[in-house]
Amino acid sequence: MSQRDQDIYQSAPLRSLLAEETVALVPGLQRCTGTHALLISAAREDEPPMLPLLGNWTRLNAEGSRYAGDVLASGVEPLPFVDDAFDLVLLRHALEVSTAPQELLEEASRVLSPGGVLALTGLHPFSAWVPWMLWRTRGRGPAMHSPIMLERWVRRFELDIERIERVGRLWPNNHAGLDAAHAFGGGYLLIARKRRRMATPIRLKPKAVPAAVNVGLAPGARRNAAS
Repeated sequence: MSQRDQDIYQSAPLRSLLAEETVALVPGLQRCTGTHALLISAAREDEPPMLPLLGNWTRLNAEGSRYAGDVLASGVEPLPFVDDAFDLVLLRHALEVSTAPQELLEEASRVLSPGGVLALTGLHPFSAWVPWMLWRTRGRGPAMHSPIMLERWVRRFELDIERIERVGRLWPNNHAGLDAAHAFGGGYLLIARKRRRMATPIRLKPKAVPAAVNVGLAPGARRNAAS
């Protein structure tokens, strides 16, 4: 997807959809706690949701073959973070512009700490938004993935799905509504949690008990039982 086509995420209808996604996401993420969270978004200068129990955000803008934002990195290489680095990873339409969406999803799981939350949002491929999107991008729109397909991908990467639903307006609109959830909305959200690793019991090696030593007795002598 070219940089010019990606400007679709700066359009008023998609900005409204992003706002509606945030309204729908916040209740499910309010209890997320931790020190670090990661936002990867297709929209430039996208703002993460305000979560009072979560610390610092790292923000990346996904632009096909590269990442911009707080960190500059290649979009065709693993994310530049250590394993289990984040307590929350939020992908906002990032899979749509990624050149390798399954690999990005796997990387998101890798950098997510056990017990942490992964949240995904995107355009629903079976919605009234599709004709508008194709018209705006001259037939070169983003790669939209159905929640059913994403559910299969997510379950491969040590993640348990907690919530999937449609969000946003029925068709593109310049104004965000207060009611973010809609059965036929143009977007979707998916929330999953990374499984905690099972602790492996340590098998203790039995230690030999040394024989009792009769301190102070000469060799061959025997302590008097009556003494």
